[in-house]
Amino acid sequence: MKLAYWMYAGPAHIGTLRVASSFKNVHAIMHAPLGDDYFNVMRSMLERERDFTPVTASIVDRHVLARGSQEKVVDNITRKDKQERPDLIVLTPTCTSSILQEDLQNFVDRAAMSSDSDVILADVNHYRVNELQAADRTLEQVVRYYLEKARRQGNLNISLTDKPSANIIGIFTLGFHNQHDCRELKRLLQDLGIKINQIIPEGGFVENLYELPKAWFNLVPYREVGLMTALYLEKEFGMPYISTTPMGVVDIANCIRQIQKQINVWAPILLKKKFDFEPYIDEQTRFISQAAWFSRSIDCQNLTGKKAVVFGDATHAASITKILACEMGIRVSCTGTYCKHDEEWFREQVQNFCDEILITDDHTKVGDMIARIEPSAIFGTQMERHIGKRLDIPCGVISSPVHIQNFPLGYRPFLGYEGTNQIADLVYNSFTLGMEDHLLEIFGGHDTKEVITKSLSTDTDLTWNSESQLELSKIPGFVRGKIKRNTEKFARQNKITKITVEVMYAAKEDLSA
Repeated sequence: MKLAYWMYAGPAHIGTLRVASSFKNVHAIMHAPLGDDYFNVMRSMLERERDFTPVTASIVDRHVLARGSQEKVVDNITRKDKQERPDLIVLTPTCTSSILQEDLQNFVDRAAMSSDSDVILADVNHYRVNELQAADRTLEQVVRYYLEKARRQGNLNISLTDKPSANIIGIFTLGFHNQHDCRELKRLLQDLGIKINQIIPEGGFVENLYELPKAWFNLVPYREVGLMTALYLEKEFGMPYISTTPMGVVDIANCIRQIQKQINVWAPILLKKKFDFEPYIDEQTRFISQAAWFSRSIDCQNLTGKKAVVFGDATHAASITKILACEMGIRVSCTGTYCKHDEEWFREQVQNFCDEILITDDHTKVGDMIARIEPSAIFGTQMERHIGKRLDIPCGVISSPVHIQNFPLGYRPFLGYEGTNQIADLVYNSFTLGMEDHLLEIFGGHDTKEVITKSLSTDTDLTWNSESQLELSKIPGFVRGKIKRNTEKFARQNKITKITVEVMYAAKEDLSA
C-alpha cells in the first residue's frame, strides 16, 4: 500500500466490487467512508449499461467512529436482503475502514442468520493486494463457496456434458474490451463445435455455479482474473484449463491446438471420434484473418525496424509484444507490465522478443524510459497515451486502465481472428508516417509547432527563447520532436536551463561528433 496520485491498478475493494457487480442478482455492500463510493458512477459511465446492480455503501462517519459499525452494517445487509432479494450479498471493507479493525466476519454471521440471501465477507487483504489480485481472489472465493454448498446439499453433478463444452472464466465488468472479446470467444468455440457451459462472472448467476464441473475444460483468456478459479477447479475436480490467450495469429493457433488436445482425451470414449482443428486454423489464418496477409504487404513492411515500446497488464503487454516482434517485424525496444506479482511469467514470455524489460507500477519510470528510447510508437494504457502526447509520440491503447473512448460502442475485440484485424489496424494507424506529417506541414491540420518545454520527471524546466522556438518551427514535423528531445537532452547534460539557437547548433554538432 502506498500514497499515489495516479495508479495503474486501483485498490482491492474495486476488484471485489467489479466481480460482485458482474454477476446477476448479486449485491455488494461496501463498508467505507464517503469518497470511496465512486464505483457506481464509474461503472455506469464507462460500461454505458442501464441494467446493473448498484453497490451500496455502508458509510463510516463520525457516529460509527464513536459507537462502532456493527448495528449499521447488519441493518444494511438485512435491509438489502428484504428490498432486493439477491442470491448473494458480498460485504467488503476498504483500506480506510480496515483501520477500524472491526470483526466484520462476526457482522456477516449475525446478518446471515436473519437473511434469506447468502452473505459472505470478501476474503481479501486490502493492504497487500491490488484491484486485479482482489478480483481474482473474490471470484475464486464465490465459486468455492457455491460448489461446497452444492456438495453439502448433494446437488453437485460432475458428469461431463454430452458434447464438448467449456467454461469461460474471467470476463467481467470494466475489463479492457471484455464484452467484445467474449462475443469473439463464443463465436470461436461455436465454430469448433464446442458449446458454452458457463461464462463467469459476467452475466452469470451464482445459483448455476454448481454446473461448472460439467464442462470438458476451462478457458482463462486473461491471467489477471480467473486463474485462481481455474486452479481450484483443477485441484478439486480434475478439470483441465487453458490459459494461452488467443491473441494474434500464432497464439490463437496454439490455443486451438490445446483445446483439441483436451477434448480428444474424452471424445474417442464418449463420441467415438477425434477432433482435428488444423483445417479450421488454416482457413481462418489464410482467408478470414487479414493480419497474416497484411504482415506481408508493403504497408506493413514499411514498419520493419521501427522502434516501439509496450506497457500494460501482463496478458495484453506480453501478447502485443509477441505480435509486434513475430508477426509484424517491428522492433520492441522495451516491454513492461505493472503486474509485479506476475513478473516471473511475464519475463519468461517476452525475454526473446524485446531489448529490455521494465516491471514497475510507477508511471514516472515508464515516462523516463519512453523519453530515453524515443520510440516511433507506444502501445500502452491511458497513462502512456498522456506521456506520448507530451513527447509528441503516437500511442495505441492496448490495456487497462483506459478512458471512456476505449469502451467503444462498435465491435472491437482483441481476441480471436477478428481481433487480429483490429490489432493490425491499431498498430498501423498508431505509427505516424513521414509523408503524413509532411502533408500536414504543407496544408495545415492538427500538427502544432508549439514547443513543450517541460520534461517528464525532472525538477528543472527548460525554457526556449523566441528565436530558438522560431528555428524549431522551421524543421519538418516528422523529425521536429526528435530534434527537440535531443536538444533538451544535451542542455540537461551541460546544465543549460535556457535554450537558444546557439545551443541547438551545439547539440547538433555534439550528436554528429
